[in-house]
Order: sequence, then structure tokens, then C-alpha cells
Amino acid sequence: MQKIQENNKKRHIILALLFLGWCLSYLDRMAMNVGIVEIAKDFNLSPSVMGVVLSSFFAGYALMQLPGGWLADKFGSRKVIAIAILFWSIFTILTGMAWSLMTMIMVRFMFGLGEGAYPAASSKAISDVFPKKERTSAQTIMMSSNSLGGVIAPLIATPLLVWIGWQHLFISIGILGFFVAALLWYYLSPKNMQPSFEEEEETGEKVTFKDVLKLRLSWQLAVMWFGVSTVVWGLISWMPPYLVDVRGLDLMSMGMLTSIPAFAGAIGVLLGGQLIKSRLAGKEKYLAIVSFIIMIVSLYLLFNAPSVGLVIVYQSICMFFHGPLVAIIFSLPHKVFPKNVIGSTFGMINLGGMIGAFLAPMVMGYLIEIFNGVYASAFMYIIACAILGIIAAAGLKPKNKHVQTTVHEVETQN
Repeated sequence: MQKIQENNKKRHIILALLFLGWCLSYLDRMAMNVGIVEIAKDFNLSPSVMGVVLSSFFAGYALMQLPGGWLADKFGSRKVIAIAILFWSIFTILTGMAWSLMTMIMVRFMFGLGEGAYPAASSKAISDVFPKKERTSAQTIMMSSNSLGGVIAPLIATPLLVWIGWQHLFISIGILGFFVAALLWYYLSPKNMQPSFEEEEETGEKVTFKDVLKLRLSWQLAVMWFGVSTVVWGLISWMPPYLVDVRGLDLMSMGMLTSIPAFAGAIGVLLGGQLIKSRLAGKEKYLAIVSFIIMIVSLYLLFNAPSVGLVIVYQSICMFFHGPLVAIIFSLPHKVFPKNVIGSTFGMINLGGMIGAFLAPMVMGYLIEIFNGVYASAFMYIIACAILGIIAAAGLKPKNKHVQTTVHEVETQN
């Protein structure tokens, strides 16, 4: 009994630290979205160039998804996680030292490469430490850190931006990363990562990443995540300038208000995780379609809202319903894919999302510029991408079979 309690304690500590790593990653990247208003003034950036700066991070992030997943499967999550955090922390510090537009773009690209290895590696750690029946809950809790990071980041970054400037803001939070990397390296030791449960036996031939690429489910989840990430990172990137330039808020007010939708998103992720674990287990398709539809309606209402208060209300509704989609997209792989390809599978899914996140700031910035500062076309772009997510979700099967069975069916058909 005591040994079981000790093992559970280790798992919870590891989950908490993985959660902390995700929060740090969001603090580091959200600092740019908060600071872009002041950075644009210092470097005299147009909306389209602001979009390029914001997208440069996602270019590196997207490029690292598949290699990051492969590295996690090949060398283990501990090494990849520690190196990733150290790497991105160095380039967070260098962001504060950038002296020109080109150096800023290059540094943010390298920063994205570092962060890009973390998602698949952290998901791999979940599959290594938790028994299969607990992985969905653990993954959902870990992914709720994305929204919680969105709550914390403006509350921390905005006052620091006002008090010490954007350069020292990046240097300060970059230094914090070295301590987080040390904690994760210590607790993700081989002793703590050794499974303390009897793994369910996986029958059939060993599944490879090539097999995963043959499955419709893999591509459906990637396209769904493309739609979700386009909406989320389009809003995160352009709501701060929108609230300041169009709605007339000051930096401090903007920072405080943008944390409200992120908090709604965190609740949505946790609630969505509980629903697909209990009442809506096997009915993820229907929850996904409804969530996408409500997101689209709230986006339309958002950019037509007559007041700042309603803008925040509609953005909060949108972010709340992105939560179940996060829970679905990042829990299904644990249910149907075997451990040996978990890292690579999450890398593929996240690549789809990060392509959307890369395009959103840049395309929206270009649309805002060519329409003379009017944001309507930019919002229509992210709505169109969300519609793609609905199409992908509509093809989900009510109950997904284990991937080994599905692969066998694909090979038989071929």
C-alpha cells in the first residue's frame, strides 16, 4: 500500500513539473504577444511585418514537431525535455538583446525550434509514467496548462513590460527557464520514470510511424488541431494590438483583460477532459462539431461587438469551447496508439496545429494592412480555418479502434 502511494506521489510530481514546463513555454511565447505593441514602436513595424515577427517563432516550432517526436521516442523524454527548455530559455534571453528586425526574426525562429521539441516529449513522458487508463486524465491536466499559461502570462508580463521594458522582460523570464530545466532533469530520472505498473500487453505486429501516416485518424486530428490553433494563435497574436489600436485600451488594461478568455479556456479543457472520460466517451465526434460551431459563432459576434466588455465575453466563449477540442485531440492518441509511436504521433498532430499557428499571425497581419487597419477580413480568415476543423471532425468514427487493428485493415485493403 505504501509503495502504491509513493508511486502515485512520484507520478503527480512529474505531472506537476510537466505542467510547469508548459506554463513556462506559454509565458515565454506570450511575452512576445504582449510586448509586440512596444516592439513595433521601437522597430517601426507595419502590421504585416509584425505578423512576420510573430510567425517566425511558429516556423521553427512547426519544423521541430516531427524531429522532436522522433527524438523523444528514440532517446527518451528526459533528455529531450531538459535540452529543449535550456535551448529555448537561451533564445528567450537573446530576444531581449535583439538589435534589429532580422536578428529578432532569427532569434524567434531559433526559440521556436527549442520549444518545438517539448510537446511530443512531454506526451511521451505521460505514456511512460502513467498506466493507460490514467493517461487521458493526465494528458488533459497537462494540456490545461496552455490556457492557464495564457492567464498567468499577461498578469506577469504586462506589469514587467511597463516597469522594466520589453528587453529586460525577456531576459528575466529566460533566466527562469534554467531552474525549471534543472527540476525536470532531476525528477525525470530513470528511477522515477521506471513504470510502476503492469503495462497492458499490445498484441499484433509492432506499429511504426509509417503505419501511423496511413491512418485517417492521424490526419483528421492534425487538421482539427490546425483549425483550433489558427483560431487560438490568431486571437492571441492580434487581440492585444486590436484592443489597444481599435478599442483604445492602455497596455495595463489590455493585459488584465486578455487573461479572462485564457481562464475560460483552462476550465473548458478540464471540463472537456471529464466529459470524454465519462458521459461522452466514444462520442468525441459530436462534442468536437458542436465546439467548433460555437467557436465560429462567437468569433463572428466578437468582431461585431459594440463594446469592449462584449468583445471579452465572446472571446471567452470561444476559448471555453476550444477546451473540449484540446482534450479530444490530445487524449485520443493515448487511447488508440501504442507507446512506441506516441512521441512521433503527437509530433505529427502538433505539426498540423503549428502550421496553422505559423500562418495565422502573418496572414492576419497582411489582411489588416491591405484593408487599412480593418480587422474584419482577418477574423474571417480564422473562421474559415475553423470550418476546416469541422469537416475533419465530421469524419471521426464514434468509437476508434486500437491502431494496430486499424493498420491491419489498411494493409489488407492495400
